[in-house]
Amino acid sequence: MKIKIGWGTSIVIAIALFMSFILYFVIKVQSDSKYDNDLVVEEYYKKDALYGEDYIKMQNAADLVEKPMVIQTNDSVEIKFPSSMNLQEIKGTVSFYRPSNKKLDFQVPILLSKPSLLIPKTNLVGGRWDINLDWDYQSKTYKLKETIYIN
Repeated sequence: MKIKIGWGTSIVIAIALFMSFILYFVIKVQSDSKYDNDLVVEEYYKKDALYGEDYIKMQNAADLVEKPMVIQTNDSVEIKFPSSMNLQEIKGTVSFYRPSNKKLDFQVPILLSKPSLLIPKTNLVGGRWDINLDWDYQSKTYKLKETIYIN
């Protein structure tokens, strides 16, 4: 007995195979922890609602005559504040965000005894890091964003 498959049946079989192929990969990506697909920022919508405040802080930082600088050395990342600022009045945090893995994110409080804050590169794995410098100085808020690449 010979089975004859027409062109309509062939199309239905091809579509079913294609859908099975796509479904297989969706299930594989969702169940395997190797393909972590978290958002970069928790509570994304809350953070987006505060963007107006962040914009004002970034504008305040842009208006500074002397701005803090992020400098890479061989063994550390140095955040250097202007010498014109009184170090005891600078309060805030430096946030290191790893876009590819939120488990590596961390924050460092800004407590200065000299104009530089040093972060050892042993704390930073190779690749891209987004640095958010958020500080208060003389009752004004500032925000500076930098991206660095660690080899």
